Order: sequence, then C-alpha cells, then structure tokens
Amino acid sequence: MTSTPKKRRLWLLNIIFVVVVGGVLLFLWNAPPETTPRLPNNENHQRFFDMDRKEAENFCDSCHQPDGIYPLPEDHPPTFRCLFCHKLPD
Repeated sequence: MTSTPKKRRLWLLNIIFVVVVGGVLLFLWNAPPETTPRLPNNENHQRFFDMDRKEAENFCDSCHQPDGIYPLPEDHPPTFRCLFCHKLPD
C-alpha cells in the first residue's frame, strides 16, 4: 500500500507543526530569569500597593527624577510605565 500525495502532505505539515511548537517551547524554556527589581516593600512605597497601577505610576516621578530622592540612571527607560517592569511584591 502506498501513501497518496495528500497523506504525505498531511504528515509533512504535522511534522513541521511539531518542530515549530518544539522550537517555541525550547526558546521559552531557555529564557533568562526576570532581573528587574520589584517595587520595594517599604513605608515609602506601601501606599501604592492598594492603588491601580496606572494611578500609582503618576507618583513615581516625584521621587525618581535627576534631583529627586532616588534618581534613576541616565540609561533608564522612560518612566511612564514603571509598574510594567517593576512588579508589586508577592
């Protein structure tokens, strides 16, 4: 019994699918660990834990500017989405 061209094509597509999914899983498995520090769990930041993320981000610039309490490095990304990277503590 020989395979028909449709069956061969179906097998080929299934193999390609498995290889692509395996490649994606391997890529995700080898992803680097999260290195961005979380929002500190201290009295300065405690009031922001109960706020919505967007609302809390409005206050970040008050302390984290060049002349603020804790200035950010010059190569730091824009501060309009602070809590996108700096997650709340667990």
